[in-house]
Amino acid sequence: MGLVMIFFGAIFFNNFIFNRFLGICPFLGVSKRLDTSVGMGIAVGFVMTLASTLTWLLQKLLDLWHVEYMQTIVYILVIAALVQFVEMFLQKVSPTLHKALGVYLPLITTNCAILGIAILNIDLGYGLLEAVIHSLGASVGFTLAMVILAGIREKLELSDIPEAFTGIPIALITAGILAMAFTGFVL
Repeated sequence: MGLVMIFFGAIFFNNFIFNRFLGICPFLGVSKRLDTSVGMGIAVGFVMTLASTLTWLLQKLLDLWHVEYMQTIVYILVIAALVQFVEMFLQKVSPTLHKALGVYLPLITTNCAILGIAILNIDLGYGLLEAVIHSLGASVGFTLAMVILAGIREKLELSDIPEAFTGIPIALITAGILAMAFTGFVL
C-alpha cells in the first residue's frame, strides 16, 4: 500500500508542477502543442527516473566516503550526462521531435524538477524501490500536467480571447487554475 501511495501522491498530491512548482520552464515553453508535450514528458520522465536511481546509488557511496557535501555536484553531473544521452538518442531516432523540443531539450539538464526529485528522495529517506516509484510517479505527474496544459492551449488557439491575454498570459492564468484544481486533491 505504501508504494501505491508514493506513486499516486507524486502524481496528484505532490505534483512537481502544480504543488511543488518545479519544472515550470519546460512546462510553459513546450506545452503549446500536444505532441511536443508528450515527447518532453517522456524525455523528462526517463531522465528523472534514471537520474534518481543513479543518484540514490551514488549517495550511498558519498555517505560511505563521508563526502556528502559533494551531493549537488555529483547529481548535476549525472543529470547532464543523461540529458546528453537523451539528446543524442532523439536526434538519431526522431529528428522532428528533437527539432520541435529545440532549446528545451538541453535545458532538461537545469530542470529543477530532476534535481529536486533526486534530492527529495534522499531527504525523505526513501529506499531504492521507493525512490524509483516516487520518480516514476513524479514523471507521470509532470507529463500529465504538460499534456493537460497543451490540450487547453491548443483549444485556446481556436478561441476568441482578448489580445492582452493571448500567448503566455492566458497560459499562466490557465496554469494557475490547474494548480488550484490539483490543490483540491490535497484537501
